[in-house]
Amino acid sequence: MRVAVLYSGGKDSNYALYWALKQGFEVKYLVSMVSESDESYMYHVPNIHLTELQARAIGIPIVKGFTSGEKEKEVEDMKAVLEGLKIDGIVAGALASEYQKQRVDRVAKELGIGSFAPAWHRDPVDYMREIIGLFDVVIVGTAAYGLDQNWLGRRIDEKALKELIKLNEKYGVHVAGEGGEFETFVRDAPFFRARVVFDEVEKKWNGCTYSGVLEVKRAHLEPKE
Repeated sequence: MRVAVLYSGGKDSNYALYWALKQGFEVKYLVSMVSESDESYMYHVPNIHLTELQARAIGIPIVKGFTSGEKEKEVEDMKAVLEGLKIDGIVAGALASEYQKQRVDRVAKELGIGSFAPAWHRDPVDYMREIIGLFDVVIVGTAAYGLDQNWLGRRIDEKALKELIKLNEKYGVHVAGEGGEFETFVRDAPFFRARVVFDEVEKKWNGCTYSGVLEVKRAHLEPKE
């Protein structure tokens, strides 16, 4: 089966790609939607420009779509990109967002292709433990009480997971960040031929909204042994 993976560079889209490859699907394209709006309902925004670097590391062509980020119209913008590809299915990293999954499923149905969401309704803690075992993943965006600026650039490991579980118990923070509490970036994965190295980053923190972004200004690929 020829598929495209909706790819943002974060943990969920990389898990979707990992799953598709394990299924033996022919992953023809990575599809990244670039939104002009920081408040996109559908798409990951932080460091989306680095998906090209990740695609080079993976060795799969990337197709970029652009959207103003206007609610609902951004779904049609995605459909316009997908209908130009010769694929049999689309794979997405949806975990708990009914809004996103329903719209991806609808677009797939309208295009007559399959829709897959391998992480859908996974237990968040089990899912995060698998993510930790698979990827070198760091937090590049936060928007939840309890996640201060010290989380920006932090690698998600077992220690971080234990703290996220405590924050879930105390403040209701979703352990996997599915409510937009945090955004991630994958620097290395089993299917990467080279790892992404950050050369220059800048933390941007807003104390009023208790949110922030780790903006990666320069990065390069480092060959793996």
